[in-house]
Amino acid sequence: MIIAETVRTTRLTLLPLLVEHAEEMAEVLSDPDLHGFIGGEPLSPGDLRARYGRMTAGSPDPAVGWLNWVLRLDGPDHLVGTVQATVTTDPAGSVAEIAWLVGTPWQGRGFAVESARALVGWLGERSVRTVLAHVHPGHRASAAVARAAGLLPTEEWQDGEVRWRLP
Repeated sequence: MIIAETVRTTRLTLLPLLVEHAEEMAEVLSDPDLHGFIGGEPLSPGDLRARYGRMTAGSPDPAVGWLNWVLRLDGPDHLVGTVQATVTTDPAGSVAEIAWLVGTPWQGRGFAVESARALVGWLGERSVRTVLAHVHPGHRASAAVARAAGLLPTEEWQDGEVRWRLP
């Protein structure tokens, strides 16, 4: 099973998620508009702490790995978002479904692209054979991130979103 490790990029450090990140991440994810495409609403620090507790405990299915990182902006040293990969292992190899989320104040600066590229590269170094993402058809910024990370849209849909795949 693959385990999340620290990943460094030019401007970011992808840190494996800890429950202790909840307080700062509650602020990063506090803009209600951020949840327009992903659904839900901003969580309180306590609710996010509980969610992170479940996430860091891992999947109850031994064939599924939950890999989650927070994005720490180097220099100012504060959190700006998250990336994640749900990795499923079967006899044919590993498949990762990835996602990214950058807080509203830090959007438009390339952090989502930088972290998604780093995640795709990191997964490739671990012999993940397939990388997928699901993007709402109206979310042009997220589609641009997927494309910049090397993924291409497919004709497949899941829960109203287009499936993107690393060729």
